[in-house]
Amino acid sequence: MKQPVMIPSLGLVESVTVTGWLKKTGDRVAKGENVATIETEKSSVEIESPADGILEIAVAAGPELVSAEAVLGYVDEGSA
Repeated sequence: MKQPVMIPSLGLVESVTVTGWLKKTGDRVAKGENVATIETEKSSVEIESPADGILEIAVAAGPELVSAEAVLGYVDEGSA
């Protein structure tokens, strides 16, 4: 089963920038492990893996804004 890598609730923030991925597609990740960083207008936040498995990145790092409700990627638990 694939678990979505989501941006945590950040209050009234509507969009963020994915500033970097700490892992790449195909890497094995552990639940709670930091896999990406995002920035809002006021802070930088690390994104954690929701499960053990293999990471699949859906949103590339870059200057483009993405919705604060966007799915950044998935962790395939079936590959754990």
